[in-house]
Amino acid sequence: MSNLRQRLESTAFADLNAMMEGYASAAVETARRDYRHTLDYSSSSIDALDEILILVSESPDRDVEFETRLWGSYLGEVLRRRYAGVWEMTQYPGAQVGAQSAIPAIDVRGSRLFPLMKVHRRLTMGEEEDLGSFFSMVTERLGNPARVN
Repeated sequence: MSNLRQRLESTAFADLNAMMEGYASAAVETARRDYRHTLDYSSSSIDALDEILILVSESPDRDVEFETRLWGSYLGEVLRRRYAGVWEMTQYPGAQVGAQSAIPAIDVRGSRLFPLMKVHRRLTMGEEEDLGSFFSMVTERLGNPARVN
């Protein structure tokens, strides 16, 4: 994973959207190569992503910071594509003063989603933070996916 991290961190992405797409693409590649799971940006791939996160969380040499960016970018791209959202840097609600000033989020019709924070919680807090429940809650609140012409 460290070679992948070095490759991604040394890439000069044009903007936030390109960076998140680049990390998501690397997650797809890593899922196939290292975990034998197919991530195809569909809603059904959320269960496969959750299974991968279980394995990652059990690894003694996990790099939580990098894993959060890698897998959180994929989760975010599923949501962004499904709801025609936009990546933006924004303050995480409830962040303490002096905490990291801004993090990547998805804006969907005025609602902000924090997929990297969700993945971080899944990796550090365990199964009560499962992605299936999160995705169902988002789907319930945001309704039908955006139509793509």
